[in-house]
Amino acid sequence: MDLSVVILNYNSQDYLQKCLASIYKSKLGDYKIETIIVDNNSTDNSIQLAKNLVDNNQKISTKYLLLTDNKGFAHGNNEGVKKVNPSTNYVLFLNPDTVVDPSTLKNMIEFFDQDKKVDAATCYITLALTGKMQPECHRGFPTPWRAFCYFSGLTKLFPKSHLFAGYFLGHLDISKIHQIEACVGAFLMVKYSVGQKIGWWNEDYFFYGEDLDFCYQIKKQGYHLFFNPTCKITHFQGVSSGLVSKSQHLSKASRETKLKTAQASVNAMRIFYEKNLIKKYPRPIQKIVMWGIKLLELKRTTKAKYL
Repeated sequence: MDLSVVILNYNSQDYLQKCLASIYKSKLGDYKIETIIVDNNSTDNSIQLAKNLVDNNQKISTKYLLLTDNKGFAHGNNEGVKKVNPSTNYVLFLNPDTVVDPSTLKNMIEFFDQDKKVDAATCYITLALTGKMQPECHRGFPTPWRAFCYFSGLTKLFPKSHLFAGYFLGHLDISKIHQIEACVGAFLMVKYSVGQKIGWWNEDYFFYGEDLDFCYQIKKQGYHLFFNPTCKITHFQGVSSGLVSKSQHLSKASRETKLKTAQASVNAMRIFYEKNLIKKYPRPIQKIVMWGIKLLELKRTTKAKYL
C-alpha cells in the first residue's frame, strides 16, 4: 500500500461526500491507496451520504470506523491509524471539509519517494470562501515573541519580516518548496515509520493544538516537515466548529458545540505551552503568557455565546 488517507468526520454534512468524491477522481498512476473514514459519533447523515457514493477507482479501497463516543480529534485519528494497512508507506490526515485536486495525492507520494529527507509534508491549502491560502498551513511555533507580534498586530504591519512575522513564517517564499516548523492538520502527510516513532497524536488535546504538537514532536525528533505548494487542496474551514466567521452560515454546529470548541482552542494553547515551551522562559514571561491565554479565552468564549 502506497498511501493511507485517514479522514476524521464529525457532522460534516455533505462535505465528507464531496471530499471522498474528489479523492475517487484522483489520478494515481501506478499507486494504490486506501481511505479510512472515522466517524466521531456524528448525529447527522454525513456517513450515509458518503456510503452512497459509487467509487469507480479500482486503485482505492475504503474502510469505515464508527466510534460510539467523541473523545476528540487526536483520539479519533489514532483510532483510524489502528485500521491502516501496516504495509503502507505513508499516512495522510485529511479533513472531511476539503476537496483534493486530482493530481495532489499522486504528486505528494512522488514528492516523498523522490526525496528521502521528506519525513512529513503539507500542501498549499486554499480557503474556499476567500480564495486565499490558509495561513495555518505554513506556520512557525508560537513562541511568546511570535504570539505577541501576531496578536498585537505587528505581523500585519510587517508581513514579510523574519523578526515580526515568524508566527506564519512570512519571510519565506510560499511559491517554492521548503521546510517549515508546523502546519494545520487539515492536510498532514507523514511517513508511517515516523508516525510510529513519535507515537502519533497526543490525546491530551481534545480539539485544536494537536496538529501543532504533532509537528513539534516531528521536529524534536530531528525529522523534516516540508511545505509543497505544487500540490493543492481546497478547505471549507470551520464547518464542524461553527467558529470561523466566513463559514458560519455553512455550519450547523450548536451553540454548545461552538462554546466547547472555543474553550478547547484556548486550552490547547495552554497545554502546548506547558508541555513544550514554558520551561524555556523565565518566570515573568511564563506568567505573562498564561495571563494572555486567559484573556484570549475570555474573548473567544464570550464571542461564542452570541454566535
